[in-house]
Amino acid sequence: MIPLFEHYPLLRDRIPHISLAEIPTPVHKGDRIGQDIGLDRLYIKRDDVSGTVYGGNKIRKLEFLLGHALRTSAEEVLTFGFAGSNHALATAVYARHVGLRSISMLMPQPNARYVRRNLLMSHYCGAELHHHGTIPLLSVGTIYQLVRHGLKRGHFPQWISPGGSSPLGTTGYVNAAFELRDQIMQGELPEPDRIYVALGTMGTAVGLMLGLKAAGLKSRVMPVRIVDERFADGGKLVKLFHKTNAFLHSLDPSFPVFELSVKHVGIVNGFLGRGYAHFSEEGMEAVTRMEKSEGITLDGTYTGKTFAALIHDAKKRDLRDRVILFWNTYNSRDFSDATSTVDYRSLPRCFHRYFEDEVQRLDSI
Repeated sequence: MIPLFEHYPLLRDRIPHISLAEIPTPVHKGDRIGQDIGLDRLYIKRDDVSGTVYGGNKIRKLEFLLGHALRTSAEEVLTFGFAGSNHALATAVYARHVGLRSISMLMPQPNARYVRRNLLMSHYCGAELHHHGTIPLLSVGTIYQLVRHGLKRGHFPQWISPGGSSPLGTTGYVNAAFELRDQIMQGELPEPDRIYVALGTMGTAVGLMLGLKAAGLKSRVMPVRIVDERFADGGKLVKLFHKTNAFLHSLDPSFPVFELSVKHVGIVNGFLGRGYAHFSEEGMEAVTRMEKSEGITLDGTYTGKTFAALIHDAKKRDLRDRVILFWNTYNSRDFSDATSTVDYRSLPRCFHRYFEDEVQRLDSI
């Protein structure tokens, strides 16, 4: 039984859930990287190995989202992202695993090698891929696909929010906070003073914030913004926090109701660089330092920028004696054997440019 259901048994019967992840994910003591950046007690939560085929943070959300799809007898799920979306790929991988078809509604992004890998793997998993140049075109395309599939199948695909960051999906990281509490109680690490995590669609950070409060932990979440403010800001984060809290409380009245205001959110800014999925010099330096010190893979879009923020704070603030936890949300599982069999020209033509155009400069160094 997952830790959240152990503490709130009513939720077990009222929230759909399917076991997909390899949890609890391990906690790694980062002695070498800690010494490198000036921290004595740095720990890394290894959600990069949360799945045997594909890890990262999305699988925790999909345990609830795909559980709901199965409970409602859905045959297909439809979700959103940019061309190299980790969430869209995770949805394709695990929807296939549980016998569902997946549809990915994708938008353009800066080119990178991981974009190619993710598109190939999504295609390998049978995902139906669509590419739209703007949000209005994406909206029209989504309506068209919903109607087309609804007429073909007799019912609409199950809608999954971008990043899986609905109240139901966010519950995956409420549970992760209880998992962390168990690991603290078992002596795997001291209670962290700060937890650094990437802030994109906000579900991971919000789930941790809410879960830590419910679990009685005082750790402060440091959400590092890696998307434009129109997608993630204090107001939107607080709104998702309260919606998720209300959702859980409505299903189990013993789940407490908490308050969170924008002034207490503490979003870490200054590490976005030129924009979403544009690799930054400091982010790629952080990727290199982690790889050399600990052999742990980060990426240029999310976790590299997040760890760069942690390095910056280690230099500027008195954190040497504090317990710092870096929550690694990237996937480190190698699926190259599967994608080696896929010719990119078998993908819809609109995606070919990601394979024929050069990747961005910092990804080719």
